[in-house]
Amino acid sequence: MKSKPDILSRIVLRIYRGFGMVLYPFMGPFLRLRAKKGKEDRKRRYERYGYPSADKPAGPIVWFHAASVGESMAVIPVIEHVNSLGISTIMTTGTVTSAQIVRKRLPRGSYHQYVPLDLKPALERFLDHWQPDAAIFTESEIWPMTILELSQRNIPRILVNARMSDRSFKRWKNASGLAETLFENFSHVVAQSQLDAERFKTLGARPVDVSGNLKVDTNALPYDEVELSQLQHRIARRPCWVAVSTHEGEEESVGKIHLALKKKIPNLLTIIVPRHPDRAPGIVAMLKENGLNVAQRSQAQMLDGATDIYMGDTIGEMGLYLRLAQVAFVGKSLKSDGGQNPLEPAMTGTAIISGKHVKNFRDSYKNLLKAGAVRLIADENMLAANVEYLLRNPKEREKMQKAAFETIDEMRGALDKTNRALDSYLFPLTVKRDLEGLG
Repeated sequence: MKSKPDILSRIVLRIYRGFGMVLYPFMGPFLRLRAKKGKEDRKRRYERYGYPSADKPAGPIVWFHAASVGESMAVIPVIEHVNSLGISTIMTTGTVTSAQIVRKRLPRGSYHQYVPLDLKPALERFLDHWQPDAAIFTESEIWPMTILELSQRNIPRILVNARMSDRSFKRWKNASGLAETLFENFSHVVAQSQLDAERFKTLGARPVDVSGNLKVDTNALPYDEVELSQLQHRIARRPCWVAVSTHEGEEESVGKIHLALKKKIPNLLTIIVPRHPDRAPGIVAMLKENGLNVAQRSQAQMLDGATDIYMGDTIGEMGLYLRLAQVAFVGKSLKSDGGQNPLEPAMTGTAIISGKHVKNFRDSYKNLLKAGAVRLIADENMLAANVEYLLRNPKEREKMQKAAFETIDEMRGALDKTNRALDSYLFPLTVKRDLEGLG
């Protein structure tokens, strides 16, 4: 006999599915509105309804899904591993930004499509066409109808590089019956840390392994060598720091800090890379109102000796911006809560500063802090003081950079552990491949 929480959770999921069926016919206007805002690809909206972007290849195929650019880049080496076994892959992403970048970097034998809506008609259409032999999701991508539909079709469901934030864990615990009904449907969870693993186990997932963070096993962010050389020539010997992945309120703080430091470092250059580039027009207007000279990269505005702020509001150029600066502040940590991934600046050789609100990347910061590779600050004044100190002290920067590289090396190994965890699901597919004469 099912427990009351289990029965209740199944009722909730039936209501969710039924609501989705009612909502499905009305998704067109919603997606059109998102397309007008640049959040959907106008020409490929049909993929969100599950319509395929290509014909299904012969033989076994594995479905990968990643939400953001960082998650997509982290899972590509796993996709390469699967492709090396002679197994095709289909990768779905949810944002225009991630789609633009992923399509350029996916290996041969891999297809890209926008993820179908978590509604039964879209999912059925997607799964009927691609007929995946396994489904691999990244980090915290947990969509109720998707998980249940895969389960009904007996398609293995694996969550890799899995993490569970404090906020998400609290929410799931408050709905423990629903959580167990969903998490018990995962065939395997491969978590980033021991804490993440314990949280997934508490919520009902089995089995759960720990791999470490896949993002550590990726290469440093790519960049255009010609563009880097040209921008370095324009910057010349100006002291330069970059604020990356900034959120609302942080850009204003960065502007104030620039004005304060400019009195002490007259030729200072500050680069701002907002987490959401579509916010750039408002940020630029605010900075100009405060008397700052801004050059906007998306508008091809030239950086020169009079430029105070270089606005990095383009897609896929984080590797370029980080390599222009000696010091990097990682956003969503000063005025927002949770932090952003510090591993990208650590891998590109910048001295790292962050606000203290970094709980979403607790393990990464813990390792970097232990090695002296990052400085945590509490407010604008501390940020300004640390930026000034590090810009004036190259030996301290070099010490932090070396510590960051060493920490990254020590943290590597997640890719091998993840691939080993997946092998039990992939080996049967190699047999299927050989039986179909595709080996």
